[in-house]
Amino acid sequence: MNSHSTSFTVQNFAPTIPDGSEVSIPEMVEVKQSFPDDKIDDVRDSVMKELAQLSELDLKGKSIAITAGSRGISGMVETLRAIVDQLTEWGATPFLVPAMGSHGGATAEGQLAVLKNLGITEESMGAPIRSSMDVVELGQIQGDTPVCCDRLAFESDGIIVCNRIKAHTSFVGEHESGLAKMMVIGLGKHVGTNGIHRLGFKRFSEVIPEAAALILNKAPILCGVGLVENAYNQVARVEVIPPESIFERERELLKYAKSIMGRILVPEMDILVIDELGKDVSGAGMDPNVIGRSASGVTRETDPIIGTIVLRDLSKKTAGNSLGMGMADIICKRAVDKIELTSVYTNAITAGLFQGSKLPLVASSDRDAISIALRAIIGSTSSDKRIVHIPSTKSLETIWLSTAFLPEILDMNDLAVVGESKAYEFDGFGAMQWPTNRN
Repeated sequence: MNSHSTSFTVQNFAPTIPDGSEVSIPEMVEVKQSFPDDKIDDVRDSVMKELAQLSELDLKGKSIAITAGSRGISGMVETLRAIVDQLTEWGATPFLVPAMGSHGGATAEGQLAVLKNLGITEESMGAPIRSSMDVVELGQIQGDTPVCCDRLAFESDGIIVCNRIKAHTSFVGEHESGLAKMMVIGLGKHVGTNGIHRLGFKRFSEVIPEAAALILNKAPILCGVGLVENAYNQVARVEVIPPESIFERERELLKYAKSIMGRILVPEMDILVIDELGKDVSGAGMDPNVIGRSASGVTRETDPIIGTIVLRDLSKKTAGNSLGMGMADIICKRAVDKIELTSVYTNAITAGLFQGSKLPLVASSDRDAISIALRAIIGSTSSDKRIVHIPSTKSLETIWLSTAFLPEILDMNDLAVVGESKAYEFDGFGAMQWPTNRN
């Protein structure tokens, strides 16, 4: 694959519905969803208090590597800076390593760029960031599958593994996204990630703990720092975990994370409109735990029933990486014109999952996209059509529902209707002006 950027555009495109006027779009109401609101007010202070358990260690003059992942995680910038400051105060020499497999085009420079987009720079951290794709093979599992570790981290005096603990997008197990996966996939870099992914997501629930146990045995893991987010993208909990307790504590924190995560509180809809997809939103672009669709085919008891998914745009921070678009049925041309194929295909090939990189049906505008989705609904009148509209799968406090939902949600304690119903508004080009204005 070429290392240079490869963009994608749709040329000579003729819209399926010229004006959409023959399709009646139901009115929408703004709705506030309520979730558990556990929250840490001062992330830095909490991290510092948690790090106190390391104060008896002699870290003076020690080189300590800190992992920085590729996700947009609430409180992560503050957490990493707090770790750097505390280590420096203790006389250690901290540095950060980009802990990500194939992200950033699987290059050292690209991974630095990913961190910069997340606000993680040498200036903001107060410490150097050492980016390399070079690894040390620590051993093998499942026959000849290599388990690797970033060489710079491995050769340090200690590694602090930082990550958010949450439900994974492609598999279900006792250890999903979290510290174990960060050690195996993040520190494994592209070489290690490729090997693990070749085993397939269906085996990740056993493979991740097995590989992580090997890393804990061979690499100088000092501790783990696990963060849990609430449904409002705030830090609900942060814990510093000694290496011998990582498996047990992560298992407990994953259950907690699932109990407070955001979701769409109506279980069934004809159409789901999503404003934007992005790697900063979810590793899968759109969180399968929210939309009930996954490139790996994994299903969960909490999956909603959705007829058609309409995707309007890509987030700015995803930088053209549209991985996950294949889970949508219709995509707007504005999003297609931003696609950067090198990033998309690198991620898809590394994961061995191609469904998420496939291009959905392309609509010229927001109006056409929704009209096409409505035309696909069989056996219902306009007033019966159940549309849910969300900003992203990470932003679920304020959503919009079509008026067909009103009879069933008025008595729900965790849903509150805000204001009167109103119609979608579009400009002369079919671009949506309400409820959002992302053009």
